[in-house]
Amino acid sequence: MKRQAYEPILITDAPRSQQDQLHSRQVRYVVMMSIRAVCVIAGAVLVIVEAPLLWLWLPLCGVGMILLPWLAVLIANDRPPKEEHRLVNRFRRREPAEPVTPALTAEERPHRIIDVETDA
Repeated sequence: MKRQAYEPILITDAPRSQQDQLHSRQVRYVVMMSIRAVCVIAGAVLVIVEAPLLWLWLPLCGVGMILLPWLAVLIANDRPPKEEHRLVNRFRRREPAEPVTPALTAEERPHRIIDVETDA
Protein backbone atom coordinates (compact mmCIF):
# COMPACT_ATOMS: atom_id res chain seq x y z
CA MET A 1 0.00 0.00 0.00
CA LYS A 2 1.39 3.39 -0.97
CA ARG A 3 1.83 5.93 1.81
CA GLN A 4 0.45 9.41 1.26
CA ALA A 5 2.86 12.31 0.89
CA TYR A 6 1.22 14.18 3.75
CA GLU A 7 -0.17 13.21 7.11
CA PRO A 8 -3.85 14.16 7.56
CA ILE A 9 -4.67 16.18 10.67
CA LEU A 10 -6.94 14.38 13.07
CA ILE A 11 -9.56 16.58 14.67
CA THR A 12 -8.26 15.58 18.10
CA ASP A 13 -4.79 16.82 17.14
CA ALA A 14 -5.95 20.10 15.65
CA PRO A 15 -5.01 23.22 17.61
CA ARG A 16 -7.73 25.31 19.21
CA SER A 17 -8.98 28.23 17.16
CA GLN A 18 -7.70 31.74 17.86
CA GLN A 19 -11.19 32.84 18.90
CA ASP A 20 -11.48 29.97 21.38
CA GLN A 21 -8.06 30.72 22.86
CA LEU A 22 -8.91 34.41 23.22
CA HIS A 23 -12.20 33.62 24.94
CA SER A 24 -10.59 31.30 27.49
CA ARG A 25 -7.89 33.89 28.27
CA GLN A 26 -10.53 36.60 28.71
CA VAL A 27 -12.50 34.40 31.12
CA ARG A 28 -9.38 33.69 33.20
CA TYR A 29 -8.54 37.41 33.29
CA VAL A 30 -12.04 38.40 34.44
CA VAL A 31 -12.06 35.71 37.14
CA MET A 32 -8.67 36.79 38.50
CA MET A 33 -9.59 40.47 38.49
CA SER A 34 -12.87 39.63 40.25
CA ILE A 35 -10.90 37.89 42.99
CA ARG A 36 -8.76 41.02 43.25
CA ALA A 37 -11.88 43.18 43.65
CA VAL A 38 -13.09 40.86 46.41
CA CYS A 39 -9.69 41.27 48.16
CA VAL A 40 -9.98 45.08 47.99
CA ILE A 41 -13.54 45.06 49.38
CA ALA A 42 -12.64 42.48 52.06
CA GLY A 43 -9.64 44.57 53.15
CA ALA A 44 -11.79 47.70 53.45
CA VAL A 45 -14.49 45.86 55.39
CA LEU A 46 -11.92 44.31 57.78
CA VAL A 47 -10.42 47.72 58.53
CA ILE A 48 -13.84 49.30 59.13
CA VAL A 49 -15.08 46.59 61.51
CA GLU A 50 -11.68 46.24 63.20
CA ALA A 51 -11.73 42.47 62.85
CA PRO A 52 -9.66 40.21 65.13
CA LEU A 53 -6.35 39.08 63.65
CA LEU A 54 -6.32 42.15 61.40
CA TRP A 55 -2.51 41.89 61.24
CA LEU A 56 -2.95 38.53 59.47
CA TRP A 57 -5.86 39.31 57.12
CA LEU A 58 -4.63 42.65 55.74
CA PRO A 59 -1.34 41.30 54.35
CA LEU A 60 -3.24 38.41 52.74
CA CYS A 61 -5.63 40.83 51.08
CA GLY A 62 -2.69 43.07 50.12
CA VAL A 63 -0.88 40.19 48.43
CA GLY A 64 -4.07 39.41 46.51
CA MET A 65 -4.44 43.06 45.48
CA ILE A 66 -0.82 43.35 44.30
CA LEU A 67 -0.04 39.93 42.80
CA LEU A 68 -3.33 39.11 41.07
CA PRO A 69 -3.29 41.95 38.51
CA TRP A 70 0.28 41.09 37.53
CA LEU A 71 -0.51 37.37 37.22
CA ALA A 72 -3.76 38.09 35.37
CA VAL A 73 -1.96 40.09 32.69
CA LEU A 74 0.75 37.44 32.31
CA ILE A 75 -1.79 34.64 31.96
CA ALA A 76 -4.03 36.65 29.61
CA ASN A 77 -1.10 37.34 27.26
CA ASP A 78 0.19 33.78 27.37
CA ARG A 79 -0.26 31.55 24.34
CA PRO A 80 -0.65 27.79 24.32
CA PRO A 81 2.57 25.78 24.14
CA LYS A 82 3.97 24.79 20.76
CA GLU A 83 3.49 21.27 19.54
CA GLU A 84 6.34 18.84 20.07
CA HIS A 85 7.09 18.45 16.37
CA ARG A 86 7.54 22.20 15.90
CA LEU A 87 10.08 22.60 18.66
CA VAL A 88 13.63 22.74 17.44
CA ASN A 89 16.44 21.76 19.77
CA ARG A 90 19.31 23.93 18.62
CA PHE A 91 21.73 22.75 21.25
CA ARG A 92 21.62 19.00 20.67
CA ARG A 93 23.75 17.60 17.88
CA ARG A 94 21.91 15.21 15.68
CA GLU A 95 23.67 12.24 14.24
CA PRO A 96 23.33 11.87 10.47
CA ALA A 97 20.88 9.20 9.38
CA GLU A 98 23.36 7.51 7.06
CA PRO A 99 27.12 7.62 7.22
CA VAL A 100 28.60 10.06 4.76
CA THR A 101 30.46 8.31 1.96
CA PRO A 102 32.84 10.06 -0.40
CA ALA A 103 31.61 10.65 -3.92
CA LEU A 104 32.49 7.88 -6.36
CA THR A 105 33.54 8.37 -9.95
CA ALA A 106 31.52 6.84 -12.77
CA GLU A 107 33.92 3.90 -13.06
CA GLU A 108 33.84 3.12 -9.34
CA ARG A 109 30.03 3.20 -9.02
CA PRO A 110 28.30 -0.15 -9.29
CA HIS A 111 26.46 -0.51 -12.57
CA ARG A 112 24.49 -3.11 -14.45
CA ILE A 113 25.97 -4.87 -17.41
CA ILE A 114 23.57 -6.09 -20.04
CA ASP A 115 25.08 -8.71 -22.27
CA VAL A 116 23.07 -9.51 -25.34
CA GLU A 117 24.06 -12.24 -27.70
CA THR A 118 22.84 -11.65 -31.16
CA ASP A 119 22.62 -14.27 -33.85
CA ALA A 120 23.61 -12.76 -37.10
